[in-house]
Amino acid sequence: MSDTTHQAYIRPMGVRIDLADGISAKNGWTLMYASFATIGFLTFINTGQAFVLNANLSMPGDEQGRVTGALAFWNEIITIALAAPFGVMADRIGRRPVFCFGMISMAMGYALYPYADSVTDLFVARTLYGLGTAAAAGMIGIVGQDYPREYSRGKLIAWTGVMNSLGVIFTALVFGRLMFGALETAGMTAKQQGLYTFWSVAIVLLISAWILKWGLKGGVPSEVDKKLPIKQQFMSGITNAKNPRIALAYASAFVARSDLVVIGAFTNLWGSVYGTQQGMTPAEAAIAGVTIFAIAQLFGLVWSPIMGMIIDRVNRVSAVVFGMGFAAIGYASMYFVEDPTNPIYYPLFGLLGIGQISAFFASQALMGQEAPAKERGAVIGFFSGSGAVGILVATSVGGILFDTWMLTGPFIFVGALNFVIFLAAVVIRSKSPGMMADEIKAMREARAAALAAAKD
Repeated sequence: MSDTTHQAYIRPMGVRIDLADGISAKNGWTLMYASFATIGFLTFINTGQAFVLNANLSMPGDEQGRVTGALAFWNEIITIALAAPFGVMADRIGRRPVFCFGMISMAMGYALYPYADSVTDLFVARTLYGLGTAAAAGMIGIVGQDYPREYSRGKLIAWTGVMNSLGVIFTALVFGRLMFGALETAGMTAKQQGLYTFWSVAIVLLISAWILKWGLKGGVPSEVDKKLPIKQQFMSGITNAKNPRIALAYASAFVARSDLVVIGAFTNLWGSVYGTQQGMTPAEAAIAGVTIFAIAQLFGLVWSPIMGMIIDRVNRVSAVVFGMGFAAIGYASMYFVEDPTNPIYYPLFGLLGIGQISAFFASQALMGQEAPAKERGAVIGFFSGSGAVGILVATSVGGILFDTWMLTGPFIFVGALNFVIFLAAVVIRSKSPGMMADEIKAMREARAAALAAAKD
């Protein structure tokens, strides 16, 4: 592909996103589908798991927070151990095979879940699922940073975020609310409901792996054709932290990834436990949790394109300041929710979703801007590992707070973490702001001028 005479792009909902050299529109649209499927089924495990704890194990509500936290903790141990190796592998053999492996491993984990009759069984299934999420979630981050031109980075992140939210809402409503409800209406036992639902998810994941094999760009990016020594690749995540903006991106990932998972894990659990305490059936309680989660995701979905435009028009450290501040307010507001099934609190769930998506997008944009091209997979692997550590801390501490303090304890804790990163970002913005908004604008205008000249 010529750098001056042709420009591949995609146009979701009329918004033009210019793609990097060597990336086709097919690759771009496949990334959009990958964002829809990967994150949707990554978060659905929380709805399904809450159902299994009630239907298969008949576990009391005051024990479920610790078990949920322990399973998430184990999942993140796997991610911490494998995020950097998967990133290095992606730099050496390509993004596509690692991504497909992740989807297949997630499918295997889902297929085992409905057979769980003990916490040990859940850990076995979660191990397979964890291998898949470590690979697939890491590749979403890396591919998403490979594909855009710098001046379109915010828009691409926003629209992959839109697809994330659509995927989360789709899986929550179709596989959570509708499927559980329809199978219960059909007279199936709780275990049968779980079996049919989890196996349906596994089949869709296998189909998704085939779609990714067909549509993602093969090979390795041209910038990493000349591979660095493997020891240097493994160390690059640490050595690049000398850049204060990369260090901030790592710290932001620590909090922003935990934002996403805490919403997924503890809104579902919150609604499920509250529902069972009010005498609901396992399916009704699962639906109550899904509703809270879906509302937060819906507001985040509507906000995503707006946040993308903000990111491409401001300094990206400033975007982190904005995102972390907004998230701190959203999470802290959960302190005021007394009954999560009462519609009067829906605006606060919306604020929660907007804050979470703002922090997540801002951290990704800063990382994508600063990660060196030749070490991008390894550095973003370290970024993912930092996020996994954050998830580990947030879910384990959150599970304890959920069981021993209050049901909104995990949200208040994460809100405090967001506020700490907000303060750090304010300091770095003043001392080491990096690329300014006018530089990003100049890149966009120079590209437009080059294309216009080529046409003449």
